[in-house]
Amino acid sequence: MQGTQQTPPGAATAYARTDRTVPTRSANRASYDKDLVHAILDEGYVCHLGFVRDGAPVVLPTLYGRVGERLYVHGSTGSRPLRMAGQADPGLPVCLTVTHVDALVLARSGFHHSVNYRSVVVHGTAYDVTDPEEKLLALDALVDHVVPGRSRDCRPADKKELAATAVIRLDLDEVSAKLRTGGVNDEPEDYALPHWAGVLPLRKGYEAPVPDPRLAPGTELPGYLMEL
Repeated sequence: MQGTQQTPPGAATAYARTDRTVPTRSANRASYDKDLVHAILDEGYVCHLGFVRDGAPVVLPTLYGRVGERLYVHGSTGSRPLRMAGQADPGLPVCLTVTHVDALVLARSGFHHSVNYRSVVVHGTAYDVTDPEEKLLALDALVDHVVPGRSRDCRPADKKELAATAVIRLDLDEVSAKLRTGGVNDEPEDYALPHWAGVLPLRKGYEAPVPDPRLAPGTELPGYLMEL
């Protein structure tokens, strides 16, 4: 269900800047463009969810899904951040991040080594999803975020599984993206040094699917996996 909701005519195409979304360093790399933010989020699989527990910061990696201007995170009903979101009033203050590393930038000096990256940071309040229809929508979005089309090709959660699963939502209100592209930024006096410098691109891809040996007879590889 990634990106399935279109921007309504006349809607803002950029997120408003706030004190928390304007970086204090390399502010020229920041972007508030909604399409860019959505693209970075939709390409990722894992986010890092940060919150405060007992006065100490906690950051947990987890899967997520996007439906329009809303992110969903799920887990066991015993998961601390999900339980806290349901108990907190008005909700659980969180910071959610997603990052892609696109290339390693190797400079002549150790100081100027870097990476080309794309990242999104979302600040806001996470709320427990209690409406049954929204919960089902969120769970489908989480499945389809990993493999688009998969929610229509698997058994939906039953009552017992739904009761054991908690979902929280986070609206995309206070959001920024940050990117680095390009090559090496060495000091002028270092260009004559005999050290290799340049960009080492990284690549992400899929290998051939490995079928479960217990597949029902006649089960073929679905088209949405072949397209990957």
